[in-house]
Amino acid sequence: MDNQLLKEWLAAGNTTISNILLKKYRDIGLTNEQLVLLLQLKSFIDSGIFFPDTEEIAKRMGVSSADIFQGIHDLIQKNVLTIETEKNAEGKTNDQYSLSLLWDKLALLLVQTHKKIQSEEKELDEKELFQRFESEFGRALSPIEIQTIGMWLDDDHYSAELIEMALREAVLSQVYNLKYVDRILLNWERKNIRSKAQVEKEAQSRRQVNKPETKRQTEKKPTMKVPLHNWLNDSN
Repeated sequence: MDNQLLKEWLAAGNTTISNILLKKYRDIGLTNEQLVLLLQLKSFIDSGIFFPDTEEIAKRMGVSSADIFQGIHDLIQKNVLTIETEKNAEGKTNDQYSLSLLWDKLALLLVQTHKKIQSEEKELDEKELFQRFESEFGRALSPIEIQTIGMWLDDDHYSAELIEMALREAVLSQVYNLKYVDRILLNWERKNIRSKAQVEKEAQSRRQVNKPETKRQTEKKPTMKVPLHNWLNDSN
């Protein structure tokens, strides 16, 4: 490539295209033709031409000026393109295209998609939680038990993970009823324990308290067992 061609290449500039736009343009109701038109408009804007002539766009796309005019009208109707009027330093007004609504629409779509995924994951976690209770209890849950677990999730806002940890504590104590699990959750709430990491830290602290003080004590009582924690007697 000679110097003149290289200069022309560099002078033409570059247009950066978001992969989100390429992945999601159909999800916000755009056709292939409308996407190409938007990209052409962005190319002009990136080059400093904020209100390109429809004839120039038409030449690039190989269509009529009337087609471009209709395409721009359709993009405005779909709320992905606006025409804004601004004053320059000399007080003259200039029209320019803006793609702000397009980016806002894509951002909103990403938020909605993320919330949908979170909701689906939450439903899956809750379904697995009910199945875990039935597996540990060795029976189907009663309607009242299902309602109780639902209240823990929806009203008390306990996470499925935290409830499962409380179930584990109850099973280790060989107590298979929801009242005992509820007592565990209430004790954790009083101690501001809301995560698996905090539960494990609390259990470690409890083990340290119950740990024999000296090696001699351990040797004297080799058969001594540390009792499981009784959450019903927990007054802290």
